[in-house]
Parts: sequence; structure tokens; C-alpha cells
Amino acid sequence: MTQDNRIPCQLYLISPLDVGGDFPARLEEALAAAPVAAFQFRVKGLEQHDAARLAEPLQAICAAHDTAFIVNDDVALAKRLGADGVHLGQDDGDPREARRILGAEAQIGVTCHGSRHLAMEAGDAGADYVAFGAFYPTTTKAVEHQADPEILTWWQGMFELPCVAIGGITVDNGGELAAAGADFLAVSGGVWAYPEGPAAAVKRFEKLLAG
Repeated sequence: MTQDNRIPCQLYLISPLDVGGDFPARLEEALAAAPVAAFQFRVKGLEQHDAARLAEPLQAICAAHDTAFIVNDDVALAKRLGADGVHLGQDDGDPREARRILGAEAQIGVTCHGSRHLAMEAGDAGADYVAFGAFYPTTTKAVEHQADPEILTWWQGMFELPCVAIGGITVDNGGELAAAGADFLAVSGGVWAYPEGPAAAVKRFEKLLAG
């Protein structure tokens, strides 16, 4: 796949850790503002039943807007919800096992940090996309690995498997990563903490990624 015939870079939203309260309304606002390719449900330290209870209204909102609903780290929860896929960290299981459990249609993504080797391994294991990062400082999680935009360009020139850029991405710096070769920009705080609100942020990203 060459740079000329690539599908334009798309937005991949990641939830804040707190998805209770008015968050469903905020998600609706964001997804109604402009197309969003995927939404990742990312919560920590909850029993599966509690996580599922929080996930279900968000999953319905995503379905209404044709946004893929991806569960972070938890294959069992993804199976229980009938989610569109799962995103695995390096310590969250084998993509092959996730595929066996979730089926052929599931979207399986793998965190590869800044490693070409890990990304190629993920591709060989049947991942549907690889995620590189963090590219910029972020408060969403502790940054143990950093990536350079050059890895996106390298990946894009070598493989057809989509790549996701993650880590501190905002409307001010995302254009660099899209230009470098990211197929998706994974954004959390850059949308949910945007001063003018999530809808305004999603509209800004739409304009940015349209070129």
C-alpha cells in the first residue's frame, strides 16, 4: 500500500478511566460531531460484572454511530460483550488465543511500543493492527516506552497492516503523525480534556485529518 492510495488517517478514541456519571452523554456528543473509527473501553481494577455494566450503554452509542467498540486488555470481557475487538498490551495475552476465543471477525490490536520486532511478531500472530507509542508526553498512563514518528513511515513502507499512533496526541501535534504514516490516531485526553469540549475536539481532528 503506497502513500498515494492509503485511506486517510482516522480517529481512534480511548476512554478515560472514569466512564460513569455523564460520560455516556459526552461520548454521544463526541461521536455525533464527526466520524470516529473506533472507541476503546479502557477501565482498570473493576470486576467483570461492573465493567460490563459500564460498557453496555457505551457500546450501544458506538453501534449507533458505526464506531467499532474495542475492549482494552480483557479478552473475556470482550467475549462477554460481543465487542468488535480487543486491544492487547504485551502482557495481556497472545493474539492467536484472542482470535480463537473471539472469532475471525474480531479486530485484535497489539501494543508494540517503539519496537519494529514486536510489531512484526504481532503481525505474524494475526493482529489486525499494531500500535506504536508513546510519541509525546501523556498523563493518561505512565510512559515507559517512547517512539519516533519515523517508525510509522518505516512500517507504512513495509507492511499493509494498519498502524495506530498513541501517546499524548492532540489537535496540535497529530498532523505530524498522520503525515508520517499513522493510519489511526489514538486519542484520550486530547479529546476528553479539550477546553471547548469533546465535540469541538473531534471536529478539529476531522479537519486536521482531512488534510
